Amino acid sequence: MRANPFAILISTIQDGPFATHLPLFVRESEEKLVLRGHVAKANPHWQYLEQQPQCLTIFHGAHSYISPTNYTARESVPTWNYAAVHLYGNARLMSTQEDLMTMLHELMNTFEPAYRQQWEDLGEKYRENMLRQIVGFEIEVTKLEGKFKLSQNRTRQDQSNVIASLEKAQDTAVAGVSRLMKEQGLGVKKGSE
Repeated sequence: MRANPFAILISTIQDGPFATHLPLFVRESEEKLVLRGHVAKANPHWQYLEQQPQCLTIFHGAHSYISPTNYTARESVPTWNYAAVHLYGNARLMSTQEDLMTMLHELMNTFEPAYRQQWEDLGEKYRENMLRQIVGFEIEVTKLEGKFKLSQNRTRQDQSNVIASLEKAQDTAVAGVSRLMKEQGLGVKKGSE
């Protein structure tokens, strides 16, 4: 989640699901997992969180198309390998300027620490106007599910072939699948057939 902080926040509204793509700060405190972020005030998602706090957040990790040419059996079909985390929880809107600033500082320190000084040097009127344009929230996670499809159902040789085909990719999401597969002990290890 920290390596891939751009998530999808999903709420259920009267007309069906509603989603927003946004960066989130992940905080562990007192054996709780909390997600913190903000949306533009013009985005109605904050109102949906206020009306119905239960929500789902999805963090996507490494993912890649897997060609059937990696498999020893000719009768195979393409697939997609991936890693993702689904977090269910209850949202709470931030009610104080202090909470909002703490959340913004967390995001700044995570994504661009040098910007914090620039933010502090901006005119007070400008900063106040910017703060009026956003609504902060935090989501206390009640359930976490890891979703991993990394060719676990394939033979060790097929896994090894997939790893070899992905590990040299320029795309970090694709190469990341190879790394995850190795970390999980998939594929042929040294000294194995």
